[in-house]
Amino acid sequence: MTVKPRKPAEAAIPSNDDIGEDVRLGLYRTQMIIREAEQRAYDLFLQNLVKGTSHLSLGQEAIAAGFAMAMKPGDLSFCTYRGHAHTLARGVEPEKVLGELMGRDNGLMRGKGGSMHLTSVEHGVMGSYAIIGAHLPIAAGAAWRAKYRGDSDVSVCFFGDGTTNIGAFHEAINLAVIWKLPVVFVCENNLYMEYTPISEVTAVAQPAADRASAYGLERILIDGNDADVVYRTASQAYAKARAGEGPSLIECLTYRHSGHSRADPAKYRPEGELEDWKKRDPILVYRDRLAQFGVTSEKIASIDDEVRDIVDKATDACKAAPPTSTDILFTDVYADGGWAWRN
Repeated sequence: MTVKPRKPAEAAIPSNDDIGEDVRLGLYRTQMIIREAEQRAYDLFLQNLVKGTSHLSLGQEAIAAGFAMAMKPGDLSFCTYRGHAHTLARGVEPEKVLGELMGRDNGLMRGKGGSMHLTSVEHGVMGSYAIIGAHLPIAAGAAWRAKYRGDSDVSVCFFGDGTTNIGAFHEAINLAVIWKLPVVFVCENNLYMEYTPISEVTAVAQPAADRASAYGLERILIDGNDADVVYRTASQAYAKARAGEGPSLIECLTYRHSGHSRADPAKYRPEGELEDWKKRDPILVYRDRLAQFGVTSEKIASIDDEVRDIVDKATDACKAAPPTSTDILFTDVYADGGWAWRN
């Protein structure tokens, strides 16, 4: 069955402009950085310059941009293996991300982590996690630290729709509610787990939003392809968390334009589904939004040109960078910086 994109009730745009041009331009630029960098990662994979596989967020850029733009310095992001978008949205340079994917010494972790383990404590990116659901309890733990110490930061945990059927999802949310932790759980529902539609293996229509009431939480279902809607929803959830009122569970409806990973041609999708969702491409949606609020086509084009230039220069720098040095092969395995086993 083809699932057509729709705009939930929460996606309505208010007549007054509560966001402002500066934030909107930032939201658009961030989405473009993600789109161009990930498209370049796709191209580099086809050139055999990205080893292994990679999981792209093409089509899902508005979620990363909206949540990141609403964050404050010190807030923490916890990502899945599809974490390039969130890492870039927190301000990590494309060169660092592409270098890491290419296994180059100029990468974010000098090429040791690769596509599925991006981390930048400096930017509040507390890791991408390859194990489904593993990071939800970790995000709750980080939020417990903030509450215990009286810190003001909020932990934001992104995960896919398939995670909602894993025990860690329910355990983390349950404890977060009981302890009123400053954590926001964000389900990026792109309709598919790996190759299976989430609707075929889940008892409720909305895998996250329809389960919120079981934990005493508000049902929040939003259009994940509209960066304004995402930004507003994120801002409200962060304010709630900082006020000591506990967690939020937000389900963002979206769609990935490519397969689960670079090894997946996505032939399981019904004919016409991708084309329908591309009409709600978050980049196209936001270009129209900027025009609606009076931003000129020349201004939009200048951002596009600037971003493409950044990604082009990042690509050249990564191609010229040396591979990861073998000198660091056995470093940073344990917290003391070494690798020697002890018990």
